[in-house]
Amino acid sequence: MDSPVPATLARAPARPQARAGEEACADTRQDAPAEAEPPPRRPAAFYSSVFAQIEEIGWKQLVSATGDGVSCLTFRVVDEPGRMHLLEITLPMGYPESPPSISADVPYLPKIHWSKNSRLKDVICQFQAHLKILQEFWNTMDEIDKVLWIVDPTKPSYAMSHRRIALDARKPNSLPECRFLGTDGKLDQLIINWRKNRKKWDTKKKFHENLAAVLDFVLPSPPSVGDKAKDDEQADCGICYAKHLPVDDELGAHSGCATDYMCENPSCSRAFHSVCLRDWLRSITTTRQSFDVLFGNCPYCSDPVAVKITGH
Repeated sequence: MDSPVPATLARAPARPQARAGEEACADTRQDAPAEAEPPPRRPAAFYSSVFAQIEEIGWKQLVSATGDGVSCLTFRVVDEPGRMHLLEITLPMGYPESPPSISADVPYLPKIHWSKNSRLKDVICQFQAHLKILQEFWNTMDEIDKVLWIVDPTKPSYAMSHRRIALDARKPNSLPECRFLGTDGKLDQLIINWRKNRKKWDTKKKFHENLAAVLDFVLPSPPSVGDKAKDDEQADCGICYAKHLPVDDELGAHSGCATDYMCENPSCSRAFHSVCLRDWLRSITTTRQSFDVLFGNCPYCSDPVAVKITGH
């Protein structure tokens, strides 16, 4: 992260030497920093009201309360299939006249309907109704994760609507927008099939069945442990999405090379070309350089990475 920039203190203009005690005291008070105003206090009725509303929901559902004690509340909400979600509710200074804001790990947030008679339990109920709408989306994503070989993300969150293919969270079974990555020669036929067969997409069928039919291609199943270990030796680069760099004189010794750097986080283990990772780190403002080494964070898991700068 960027280091905080220290505040610059401007030097006050020189003043004539004080001639009297009172004047000297006045100068001292002027030079002293002004005391920061205390944050506005909420009325006691606010706290008693919020505590009562938490009681309605159930204290066991409350995960945390931060701010001035109750300004930011995080509740545990479990949907029908048993997925656990954390709903963060922030109460503004004008609450309850002003509606609360919410945050959660979902593809998109619902619009909260609020009135002067609304309470926190109403927010929870509206969020639960929103979770019901998202069940078909998550079922589709679970089916994709189960049946197909997912390259990334390795640990998707509930908010993610991509597995290299973008899905509309509101219409999970509709025809997606696809971007084909890889060697041009091998992709030509897939692109032709996609354009020719896309009208055959049937929203009543499962996603992976539609995808295989439209591409007219047998989709790879999740690899076994042995296959995955073998494939990791020549894994796609997490930045350029190719196993090998192009054959190019400008790349020097790296021309045509396979991935040669792997994130040391065992839950990530994402492979990269050191050339790609170096160029990506140079584009990030938080990257630090010490001698001929760049220090930054993995684009996927944010764990520390370090790449040596080499000429080519």
